[in-house]
Amino acid sequence: MATQRLHTVQIIPCTLSQAWEFFTNPDNLRLITPDYLDFNIVSKYHGAAMYPGQLIEYRVKPLLRIPVYWMTEITQVEQQKYFVDEQRFGPYRFWHHQHHFRAVNAGVEMTDIVHWRAPMGILGNVANRLFLRERVEGIFAYRFQKVNAIFKSATAENAY
Repeated sequence: MATQRLHTVQIIPCTLSQAWEFFTNPDNLRLITPDYLDFNIVSKYHGAAMYPGQLIEYRVKPLLRIPVYWMTEITQVEQQKYFVDEQRFGPYRFWHHQHHFRAVNAGVEMTDIVHWRAPMGILGNVANRLFLRERVEGIFAYRFQKVNAIFKSATAENAY
């Protein structure tokens, strides 16, 4: 079973502090997630700042409107530089998502690097080829557009 990889880069016209504050607030995830996923955070007490060991629980409907429980752990945080979330329970066999932030002349360069493996062995590989990879790319394309709208970004680059 192959590990899949997605890499996106986006320039956001804001300060590093603004980008960091927005993307490290779990409540903002719903704003940048497609409505068809019916994404809801079900955990509470996330604290004032993101920290390693933080657990965030969600309920999503990724396929056929069937609700799925998803728990991620924030495993690494370097303030205003990067954070990493990893799935502990959920729809994937493996999920590792890096979020990187860097100040540039036009604002902030945000880079997402995601590695995942589909569940269910060979069936998961088939699902990945048929629709899962396209679905993950679509979620990040939606996120890209929503971030542009939220921050009124004029400059953007995508690298898959």
